[in-house]
Amino acid sequence: MSASSKTSVIWKILPWLLLIAVLAAFIWVYIEQKTSQQPAWEPPRSETTSIPLNTDRDSDKPEPIVSYHNAVAKASRSVVNIYTTQTITQSPYMNDPILRRFYEFHGQNPHAQQETNLGSGVIVSKDGYIVTNAHVIAKADEIVVALNDGRKAVAQVVGTDPDSDLAVIKVDMTGLEPLAFRENPIEVGDVALAIGNPFGVGQTVTQGIISATGRTGLGVNTFEDFIQTDAAINPGNSGGALVDARGELVGINTLIFSRSGGSMGIGFAIPTALVEQVMNAIIKDGKVSRGWLGIEVLSQLRDPAQIDTTTGVIVRNIIPGSPAAKSGLKVGDIILSIDGVEMTDSNRLIQHVARKMPNSVLQVQVVRGSENMNIDITLAERPTQTEVQMPAEMPTDPELLLESPEMSNNPLSDEQRAQLREELIELFENGARPDVEPLPQ
Repeated sequence: MSASSKTSVIWKILPWLLLIAVLAAFIWVYIEQKTSQQPAWEPPRSETTSIPLNTDRDSDKPEPIVSYHNAVAKASRSVVNIYTTQTITQSPYMNDPILRRFYEFHGQNPHAQQETNLGSGVIVSKDGYIVTNAHVIAKADEIVVALNDGRKAVAQVVGTDPDSDLAVIKVDMTGLEPLAFRENPIEVGDVALAIGNPFGVGQTVTQGIISATGRTGLGVNTFEDFIQTDAAINPGNSGGALVDARGELVGINTLIFSRSGGSMGIGFAIPTALVEQVMNAIIKDGKVSRGWLGIEVLSQLRDPAQIDTTTGVIVRNIIPGSPAAKSGLKVGDIILSIDGVEMTDSNRLIQHVARKMPNSVLQVQVVRGSENMNIDITLAERPTQTEVQMPAEMPTDPELLLESPEMSNNPLSDEQRAQLREELIELFENGARPDVEPLPQ
């Protein structure tokens, strides 16, 4: 091939090569642009759901403060402080002439000592009636009531009911504001406010909840149906008010379980249903009349395999001449029901009978051996206790429960008297004076 022929072929191929190069350049630019527009690879993410914010709530607005000021302001005007004075006329130590001479020499009256106690009460009427605990005013020679507004007055006893540990006193004053009783039943978890005069520091309010209702079997009152609360109740609160969040009375603070002498979060109040019943009876008649069977009972403890029933209460003892004795009821009988109401335990029987008036006729279903029978019993009036021995505080230590709450009034033994005489004669000769405290009540 000649040189001219080769040159001719190159000129024919060159345009096509240039065209291919241009197309290749365009294709490369296009691919680069597409690649740069694709997002970079990211690891997979879990899906999340957005929670809308509460736009109706102002984030700058503070949370509302819960206050029971209105309830306390309403109820506190009706809660009073009670101060009692008792004269102890004779000390058992004064039976010894040496001891009597010692006290007389040092200017002490061995025959009369004054003891003061304190408690609380609740005004229940505009004409001066006040409800408190019977143990607050027991054996008092003088009762002074101090109102929330600073006024004071001497109170007179209208009547007491030791079986329920309630009492009614009266003051001759005007401008009194009675506390309203709550009408609806209280529930566990409801707010509870205790108002009283703990340790004599002045009117005090503590807050808690209703811990339980219908507490029985504590062994402090004949008739028990306590409200339990963790609102702090201390000595001096007895007879004061337990109110709800609206300032309405739900109970009368009565006692506490304590190992320290102060509140441990277990306090008890008498519910208004019982308070109102006792209060009305005392105001009307000066006393509370209740039905009485005249028996001692205990909740059934027999082997269910030996009898046909697992409920009922066993008659443990029958008082001679009582309605039960006259009706033919016998020791060992199991009382199943009274007036169609099942008797599940001894407390329920006591409460049921006590709500009946004297001369009421009860229809009693009993089991005697293997025989079922019905007995009609006409109730008599329940005898009242002559004095109150219920302490404001219930000890939980078994050893304390065995101790008497009062000092014995029996004279000292010869050995005790001789030892004490020697000690006091030595003090007498040295001109010393012993620390003497009033006898406990």
